[in-house]
Amino acid sequence: MPNYHVKYETATVGGTDYLIRSLLNLQQYSDPHGEAELVGISPASWSLFGHIWPSARILAEAMHTFDLAGKRILEIGAGLALASLVIHRRAGNMTVSDWHPLSQAFLKENLLLNKLGPMKYQTGNWEGSNPDLGQFDLIIGSDVLYERQQPGQLAGFIDRHAAPSAQIIIVDPDRGNRVGFCREMTCLGYGYTTRRANRFIENGDPFKGRFLTFTRPPALVP
Repeated sequence: MPNYHVKYETATVGGTDYLIRSLLNLQQYSDPHGEAELVGISPASWSLFGHIWPSARILAEAMHTFDLAGKRILEIGAGLALASLVIHRRAGNMTVSDWHPLSQAFLKENLLLNKLGPMKYQTGNWEGSNPDLGQFDLIIGSDVLYERQQPGQLAGFIDRHAAPSAQIIIVDPDRGNRVGFCREMTCLGYGYTTRRANRFIENGDPFKGRFLTFTRPPALVP
């Protein structure tokens, strides 16, 4: 038996219900083999992967209607990967990436709960080279800028795995590291736009945040 407690909740995206296995609450920690500690996940942040955050719901809603044709897609810092489940249901070419040691196990369970086939998963270390990950036409993420060192790490990771004409879409709940991340991406040659997200999530909860969309100017594409 695992040393943590779970619940089953329904997330509605675009009128479609997704049954999601998540952690019962955020006051949990279980790392009996030291796997999380080894990759730098502290006890305080261990449980963060196992919750459906508001930004994840906003990103999933956007992906319900986004044009996926011909795109190889990566979700970074995916956690419970709600947006990836939405894309996978739409037959998108989807790869899930996270560095939490339990993220893949929760993904497999949630695929089964929603009667979806297997989905590609790769552990993503933002500080490493990740040679097996490859490059993607669309990179998405939600609420991935909650620690001070993350803007530089994430910008570098994205740049290594973005195809020449890639689009990057991040939903950010107006965290303080957003400005630093946009600056890092600009230094790497990306232009960006921001726009306010919907004021309410599909379940009626209020949301304060925005979409950050990054692309390389055509003149910089080889």
